[in-house]
Amino acid sequence: MHELTPLLKFAEGNLQIATLVFMASVYVLKIRWILSFPAGRDRQTPAGASNAKRGAAFSLLMIAMPWTLASFRQHSLRYAQFVVFHLGVLLSIVMSLLIPYAPRLIHAPQVVLGLQVAFGMAALAGLFRLVRRISDRSMRAISSPDDYFSICLLIVWLVSSAIAAPNHPESGQLALLAYFCLTAFFLVYVPFSKISHYLYYPFARWYLGRTLGHRGVYPLVRDHAR
Repeated sequence: MHELTPLLKFAEGNLQIATLVFMASVYVLKIRWILSFPAGRDRQTPAGASNAKRGAAFSLLMIAMPWTLASFRQHSLRYAQFVVFHLGVLLSIVMSLLIPYAPRLIHAPQVVLGLQVAFGMAALAGLFRLVRRISDRSMRAISSPDDYFSICLLIVWLVSSAIAAPNHPESGQLALLAYFCLTAFFLVYVPFSKISHYLYYPFARWYLGRTLGHRGVYPLVRDHAR
């Protein structure tokens, strides 16, 4: 195996561990802060087929049931972009752990090619999302500088992931070094950016679904039947 430079060893190892611990610590503090607020109680009398727990569970899981989403029925291509983009991000995070600790799992040429295709498609989906955010007046109105920076950062990171996927330090270590440095920056930046919306998503969906389920209006009968 080709000997890694001290800088790349540090980027793959201690730097990744430190940034992961930092991100996890910030998230623990955020979750503690969220849970410090007393949960609101439903003041309305249960109505219809009231079931708060079913409503909460349905609301939480509906992201995996696209047929229940009006956005999917009206804009299926955007939902596909959403899936491809987030899948690419997830694969890149997993790859940052596999390269230093279990490189054999992604050593096969077919696996490398699959990762590169996934990262390329995710970067392209991110580019489409960026163009829409810039060109759509409504999206521009609700966008902050962090939105633009975050999506640009993710696109660059996904491109870097595709270049680093072969994991051939003997051919040059700059691509791997750039990938791991971007990953470390991403892990530190995410808890303070709007990318961390996924941390709040389960809480928001659970309480919304619980409230509407208590009122007997959610899930809709036709959605539940599917």
